[in-house]
Amino acid sequence: MFMRTILLGCFLFLSFSLLAQEETGDAEDRPFTIDGAYQLDLSQKDDSIASPKKKKVKKRVFYGIKTKKGMTRKGTGERIVFEKFFILKTPENPQTFVRDVYWFDYERTEVRKTAPSKFDPKKGILLHGPYEKFMLGGVTLEKGIFYKGTKHGRWMRYNRDSVLLDKEKYFRGWPKESQLTYYDPFERKKLKEIIPIEYGEREGYYYLFHENGKPAVVGEYKFGKRINDWIEYYPDGRRKKIISFPKEPFDPETKAFVRVEWNEKGREIYRKVR
Repeated sequence: MFMRTILLGCFLFLSFSLLAQEETGDAEDRPFTIDGAYQLDLSQKDDSIASPKKKKVKKRVFYGIKTKKGMTRKGTGERIVFEKFFILKTPENPQTFVRDVYWFDYERTEVRKTAPSKFDPKKGILLHGPYEKFMLGGVTLEKGIFYKGTKHGRWMRYNRDSVLLDKEKYFRGWPKESQLTYYDPFERKKLKEIIPIEYGEREGYYYLFHENGKPAVVGEYKFGKRINDWIEYYPDGRRKKIISFPKEPFDPETKAFVRVEWNEKGREIYRKVR
């Protein structure tokens, strides 16, 4: 009886040993399945299966573009005004048709506003990212965000008593109310017309484009009226006509007139003599 027990024990030991070798010896050659999960010690933390960590927000990166921080200071005493802003890390020319772009002037060491055509990347760099103008004590005067030199999103202006004076919304320099139409209304890749709208009236630069993307008509509105020179272009980019409007929107004495006109070959065919 005793020997039978010993023999049975030896048999069971050899059986379990062979089974263990079969399950562990070739484990590297067999694909891991969910059925093997019981082999994991779930009480231990495993970095490979831990829940993903939240991505850290990159500092000084706005809309995927790297920037540098800047600050200016003007005035004296209690009237000192600060401007805190960000500028592009890599210089660019403004790719926009808007009326104004904002940039930091290296020589003047100040934030300036000019037409895109008057911006010189050798003299300054476009603002991009959060902007705030404030006084000593943290009194905010203006707050918003720039996108490559243009106002973007919500902008707020306050007086020195922190009373809200104005609230505006922009999309890359265009007032949110502005109207855009396209040659391809579903895909919206071929822009046809931009009508600038502020406070319900036409205000700012107007653009009409040829289907090839080049400007067909460029002009300016102020208080809903056409002002200054409006220029028409041929599809190849050559000027076609310049129409002069009053410099001020409510000037009853000055009438609009065609100042210069060219043919398709660029030859001047008309010029008004004053």
